[in-house]
Amino acid sequence: MQLGAYSFGDTPRDADGTLGSTSDAIRNLFDAIVHADQHGLDYFGVGEHHTLDMPASSPGAMIAAAAGATKNIILGSGVSVISTDDPIRVFQQFATADAVSGGRVEITAGRGSSVESFPLFGYDLADYDRLYEEKLELLRAANDAGSDARVTWSGTVRAPIDGLEVVPRPVRGRLPIWVGTGGSAPSSMRAGRLGMPVSYGIIGGAPARFAPLVDLYRRTAASAGHAGDEIRVSVAALGLIAPTKQEALDRFYPGWHAMNMSMVEKRGWPAPQTEHFLAQAHGAGAYYVGDPDDVAERIADLHGHLGHMRHFLQMDFGGLPQEHLLESIELLATEVKPRVERLLAAK
Repeated sequence: MQLGAYSFGDTPRDADGTLGSTSDAIRNLFDAIVHADQHGLDYFGVGEHHTLDMPASSPGAMIAAAAGATKNIILGSGVSVISTDDPIRVFQQFATADAVSGGRVEITAGRGSSVESFPLFGYDLADYDRLYEEKLELLRAANDAGSDARVTWSGTVRAPIDGLEVVPRPVRGRLPIWVGTGGSAPSSMRAGRLGMPVSYGIIGGAPARFAPLVDLYRRTAASAGHAGDEIRVSVAALGLIAPTKQEALDRFYPGWHAMNMSMVEKRGWPAPQTEHFLAQAHGAGAYYVGDPDDVAERIADLHGHLGHMRHFLQMDFGGLPQEHLLESIELLATEVKPRVERLLAAK
């Protein structure tokens, strides 16, 4: 089981609660990735948002920087909003980072839970599905190009390409490309039909309820003749690790509340309730907030339902102090991971 973290960047708060510098957020994110690598975490994903409080808008640039400063950690996007980007440019950015890293880079291609990129880059949300389907096809075509690096593709959302070279090529010939989804049946079936690994973002409810979707994904892949290492499942969730459960709850709650209050204003979410937070932070809930024993037991339990091979956490939002993020990353790598391995080995 690989353990990891992901982030959209977390803009620090000033003493009065107002947002600080977005450039500080990017620097903190870079430092967190390097810290994760130094302590042996398996994976770090950089997501794509376009907001003042979550300013990691360019996963390719962030990962390229991290690729040159790390040695072992797998680096990926979580997710690249492929619908509103140019797939060829995304591929080139990640293949470049892959070369710098020595072959440690992946892409997770998603439609985007954050829709700010649609008006920002001039796309219509009415084309949500068509943009994703066609651009994912082009991204795969770029990845599957042969030794001559030439790509041929045509569609309705972008000018066609007729035998043009797309370089550089990845270190191992192809990049791992995942389908990122919040848990829709069509996306699970698409990933299975194409023989692609799938990454589920589970940010609420009972994570075990995703078991039927994972089964649908695996059955679809088998029906399409896909098997082996490409048929993999990962889970992205919210969480924070601290020396004690109460410390983790106390550290995580202010940022969780601040993030949810911002969503009340931006998207009309219901006002956050402390009871809801506590329900999600225990037992079968979706927030992996706790001490190393608690978080390890809950990850191992979910593995019994989903059989996933990677579990990674978003820890930093709402102005989480950087020292708490770095401690959580270290505990995840050095305390939670060996516990998870022991629990899974004992099953």
